[in-house]
Amino acid sequence: MEFKNKVALITGATGSIGKEIARRIVQEGGKSFITDLEQAKVDTVVKEIGSSCRGLAADVTKLDAVAGAVNVCRQTFGGNIDVLINVAGTSGKGSKIEDITEADWDFVYAVNVKGTFFFIKEVLPIMKAQGSGAIVNFSSKSGKTGSALMSAYSSAKGAVITLTQAVAYETAKLGIRVNCVCPGITEATGVWTHVSADYVNNMNMPMEDIVKTFVAKVPMGRLAHIEDIVNAACFLASDRAAYMTGQAVNVTGGREMH
Repeated sequence: MEFKNKVALITGATGSIGKEIARRIVQEGGKSFITDLEQAKVDTVVKEIGSSCRGLAADVTKLDAVAGAVNVCRQTFGGNIDVLINVAGTSGKGSKIEDITEADWDFVYAVNVKGTFFFIKEVLPIMKAQGSGAIVNFSSKSGKTGSALMSAYSSAKGAVITLTQAVAYETAKLGIRVNCVCPGITEATGVWTHVSADYVNNMNMPMEDIVKTFVAKVPMGRLAHIEDIVNAACFLASDRAAYMTGQAVNVTGGREMH
């Protein structure tokens, strides 16, 4: 029971990865508080996972909404927040850099970087008072090696890695660990749906050829499964990773090795 008596706050948790992380934490004895943009979707996931899961809609780009979600989480599950997992993100529109609008660029940074910052900002004082905590941020393979037609996303996810490292340094002596996951392309996710559609349009290739092109770049010969990413995130959030902080862990089938 890896998360027995622990409370985890998970953002972006109505998506395929966030939802399965919340489910795994409950299965392992913990309590999950989930957030995402739409309350109806949050309620659906809460009902699906069960009584050890609760949630509130919150826009990660709005500090007052983030603070409100954190406060409700504390009120719901007794005050402590042991784990924060920042899954919420967006790939934005895949396009050449000269075609990206200022609004599109700002939105990608607001969700991926500012949203992660806001939740860390609000949860960290709680963890400091507890003298313990684990934060897991979500970067990407593209945050280490930029991806063509995804300059806003790649650079934002690179910022998440260095944000993770900076906060890890600040908190290393306080009993708080801060790491991030860098997934490769993961099947059955919203990001892959959007990215693959953008590549179909921009490269004028059928979807089957797009999939073959990406799989050919992966030494293990397949795209990531959702379970692969959930396993890594929950490991970093657990006591099994007690001597790990400031790490950006690749889950890419060997495509990234640094």
